[in-house]
Amino acid sequence: MDMSDMADMPTATGSKSITAINEAYARDYWFFIAAAVALFSLVRIVNFAASWTRLRRSKTNSVQFPTKPTNSFSQLWDTSTAICRELSYPQFYVSLRGLSWLTPPPMGHIFVLLVYWAVVVYMMTKDAIIEDANFYERIGYRNAWITVTQVPLLYLLASRTNIIALIAGTSYERLNWLHRWVARTMFVTTTVHGFNFWTGWAQAGIIQTELAMMPIVRYGLGAWGILFWMTITSFKPFRSMAYEVFVIQHILSAIMFLWVVYCHVPPRARYNIWFALAAVCFDRAVRLGLLFWQNIKLRPNRSCCEGGQRLGHHVQLCTIGDSMTMLTIKDVHFKWTAGQHLYLWLPKVAPFEVHPYTIASAHPMPDTCICNSIQLVIRSHSGFSKRLHQFARKMEASQRKQALTALVVGPYGHPPQWNIFETLVLISASTGTSFTLPILESVLHTAAASCIKRVDFLLAARQGEEVGFYHERLHEAIEKAKSIGIELAVHISITGNGQLELINTMIFPPSSASSTSHEKTTIHEETRIAANGDGLVQPLMGSPRNRFSGASSDSHMHHSASRPDVAGFIRAAVEATGGETGVVVCGGQSLVAKVRTSVAKLSDERAVHKGTGAQGIYLYVEQYSF
Repeated sequence: MDMSDMADMPTATGSKSITAINEAYARDYWFFIAAAVALFSLVRIVNFAASWTRLRRSKTNSVQFPTKPTNSFSQLWDTSTAICRELSYPQFYVSLRGLSWLTPPPMGHIFVLLVYWAVVVYMMTKDAIIEDANFYERIGYRNAWITVTQVPLLYLLASRTNIIALIAGTSYERLNWLHRWVARTMFVTTTVHGFNFWTGWAQAGIIQTELAMMPIVRYGLGAWGILFWMTITSFKPFRSMAYEVFVIQHILSAIMFLWVVYCHVPPRARYNIWFALAAVCFDRAVRLGLLFWQNIKLRPNRSCCEGGQRLGHHVQLCTIGDSMTMLTIKDVHFKWTAGQHLYLWLPKVAPFEVHPYTIASAHPMPDTCICNSIQLVIRSHSGFSKRLHQFARKMEASQRKQALTALVVGPYGHPPQWNIFETLVLISASTGTSFTLPILESVLHTAAASCIKRVDFLLAARQGEEVGFYHERLHEAIEKAKSIGIELAVHISITGNGQLELINTMIFPPSSASSTSHEKTTIHEETRIAANGDGLVQPLMGSPRNRFSGASSDSHMHHSASRPDVAGFIRAAVEATGGETGVVVCGGQSLVAKVRTSVAKLSDERAVHKGTGAQGIYLYVEQYSF
């Protein structure tokens, strides 16, 4: 009797074969996935309706605080949302040097994983653990089906053109964590599958016979080995060693894995492989279509737009200090929203590498330019970003204009509507400002209805050069906010030794020192007067070492040489608003974890939407990932 014969044997009750039961569980798995996606889609629809109602009330000026709930259903919905946020936002950060990669996911991700694992474990064991002669084979077959039915989900989550993300109202990169954990779960179910067969064969003394006579066994061992390799190399320490190498080997391993699994599973289970292959092909076809549409112009108009060319886009490079490169891409004929990113391909710098970067410029307003340009701010780390910075330095040193062509694919990302909150708190570290500053500019220049009355902007960096690039744009934002009646306060924290003096030298050159000396003072604690004129003084930063603060001629911009008190910064903004607050953070793992925990703690302390009158706090996270 071979393996397929055993799989079709009836169970102890004689009602169904083992294969029929396993196939039923495989179908149930996808019913579970469909139900989860439908639930998130329903939440998206309700939130969209609530946002539309807010903007309509704001446009008609019918209420003072358009973000507050107005009926029992909206109050119940906001209360439920607040509870879910308080449970899902916190994140514990492992601060031990060299071990930060062990930081667990935020609580929301953990809850999702616990539910997913509960379903998978149930399907792995239900009606499979029966003490009889087929004990090991029954568990082995069950876990084989539970493993192979997860394969399409794994490849769907890895796709940029992600149907699950599209329906749920999110973006592929925000599901990448789930892609990794589904792979790790698959590795566990694969190991259980193989271990039980191996144990059964060992007890029967037929291991060598199975290896010699059953090619599918050898393919199965190969699939397990490939999955083990991909699982291990996906952990952050290995990814960070050489990210470009990781991406190449990961793609090749994923292709090999599909082929080996196809050879291993029986024909009646191969529909899962075809499903996964279809997801990969669809994603690649869409990417190729975007590449052609966005980079090939049959009739480029060179007379009206600098950089108009038939293939790709003209690029200008500019170095900022010793570690940053600004890249301007000319004549892009697509629209984007603040918070989106694109994939950049520079064949002259890296012929075989494509990298994602946040679009550092808000979409230009009508009547400001006849063509669109995109700015990217790239910090030099290693690999491509380091080579790009060196290339830009060589171009500047030679003082020659060298033609550089870029091909782009995008934009990607599904950021929320930024104008549906009464207060926005934008927090960024270093080049994370490339994410938050376009958000600020977009809400200040929007012609659509907006609920925003106040924005608090925090930029933290170690080096002055990382701040100087954004300084002029922040001044322009302050002037624009004044003209449209939005309260905007900008706080810049430069923590490197001597760096605050450097940035103040940039802001206050020696020629203007006599006229601005009264604005440079040594202070013990930085404070600001609330713009509503009630005379309350609110501390914004923790008590620092003796530090230099340069408040520019605009009293809405403040500088500090100490680490910012992020929790206090968020609290001050939340307590000053009468409606919902949106907190946006872009930075490293430690900053993100701190903001997550601070927002959850503040929401719990204020008993948001639980009868105290305190309004909701929404959090959106964009985290560095290398």
